[in-house]
Amino acid sequence: MQDILRQLEEKRAAARSGGGEKRIQTQHGKGKLTARERLELLLDPGSFEEYDMFVEHRAEDFGMNEQRIPGDGVVTGWGTINGRLVFVFSQDFTVFGGSLSEANAEKICKIMDQAMKVGAPVIGLNDSGGARIQEGVASLGGYAEVFQRNVMASGVVPQISLIMGPCAGGAVYSPAMTDFICMVKDSSYMYVTGPDVVKTVTQEEVTHEELGGASTHSRKSGVADMAFENDVEALAEVRRLFDFLPLSNQKKVPTRLTDDPVDRPESSLDSLVPVDPKKPYDIKELILKVADDGDFYEIQPDFAGNIVIGFGRIEGSTVGFVANQPMVLAGSLDINSARKGARFVRFCDCFNIPIVTFVDVPGFLPGTDQEYGGLIKHGAKLLYAYAEATVPKVTVITRKAYGGAYDVMASKHLRGDVNFAWPAAEIAVMGAKGAVEIIFRSELDNPERIEALTQEYADTFANPFIASKRGYVDDVIMPHNTRRRLARSLTMLKNKSLENPWKKHGNIPL
Repeated sequence: MQDILRQLEEKRAAARSGGGEKRIQTQHGKGKLTARERLELLLDPGSFEEYDMFVEHRAEDFGMNEQRIPGDGVVTGWGTINGRLVFVFSQDFTVFGGSLSEANAEKICKIMDQAMKVGAPVIGLNDSGGARIQEGVASLGGYAEVFQRNVMASGVVPQISLIMGPCAGGAVYSPAMTDFICMVKDSSYMYVTGPDVVKTVTQEEVTHEELGGASTHSRKSGVADMAFENDVEALAEVRRLFDFLPLSNQKKVPTRLTDDPVDRPESSLDSLVPVDPKKPYDIKELILKVADDGDFYEIQPDFAGNIVIGFGRIEGSTVGFVANQPMVLAGSLDINSARKGARFVRFCDCFNIPIVTFVDVPGFLPGTDQEYGGLIKHGAKLLYAYAEATVPKVTVITRKAYGGAYDVMASKHLRGDVNFAWPAAEIAVMGAKGAVEIIFRSELDNPERIEALTQEYADTFANPFIASKRGYVDDVIMPHNTRRRLARSLTMLKNKSLENPWKKHGNIPL
């Protein structure tokens, strides 16, 4: 028995050493942690239970029959984050460059299948050279098996991807189908075709970082939700994000005890919106002051800044915040902000997370770039997402709500459950000046008359009371009471039940 136990420990030691000390040192030399070190930081101490430690590839060609390393380039299993169950896989770049083989893919698929059976999130730590070329189509088949599970798990359990090294070709599509993508600056990248292929086909010279680095995808393309300085920060932040998410679509949102009074007034909010309607203000100040303990986890903070999305808590329970940001493009909706907002709203709806929307939107961004880029269909994504959502929806109009953008931003007409407005809110087809210049076009040569008509239009429509008379706004509230009114509304809606008509699925305007 002692010999057997010794052999077992030797096999475990071989698996834990991955590609060997030299390759581990190379990994550290690049400022990167190893696959197992990453899991130690991500999961609660001592909670990791590993699956398939002794799995090896089955390839025979190109000398692969002489190169077999236990685990085959990926560490898989389950553990806990702050006591809550999670399934994980961590690609090991020290073993065949973390490349995906048939056996490697089977390991990942196994924990994804198990996650769906028991209802727990999946977190993937990606650091891979891509498909294992020596296995040819078997490796490609492995990728497709993973992709299929990403699709089946979508909306069932949360899926989070950390890009902590290279991620190229077919390897990018699994992260792309997960709910959140985080990248590490200077050591990770994502692209479908690399710089060499780009140069060959288009004659463009571009670096790995420029083509698919963390800055590129978190600021320009919007592919990545967050970018972090190093492995340690990325893993810590994912632990924080995980705390806001339910385990599955069958579980309630997590709650956290708080000493923050639910009826806490915020007198500073009474002066948040400037008297001058053209002057911006930071909508994040409002979010921070209504959320429990000022704790707000922003998603995609560096992309499409004219809309703000993220998670916070009210009375200890997770809520999703969506807000127009007057500091960027006056808070108008454009292609990128509509895509950003729509995906977040749909995530919240998938996992029964109530949505709080703060509205200050002058309309859709005009211009040929927007129209040629398909603003109509992209804007419709946000409209579709809000209209389809059955979770509790509470809306607060803080200032402007003009035109079609008023409708889109969780209006009463899109089954908003509770719709509030601040006293200075303006709900109209457009601003007073533009409206008068259209209605009274024939009198534009009389400035005094136009000025008087503009004031009349503003007095009539630049307030929340016309909408209130029609029931489109449930109440006009004092800004300092916003937190209390939100909390009471969410409590009232806690047992909301609403179902959409049966369908296989809708056809969202992609």
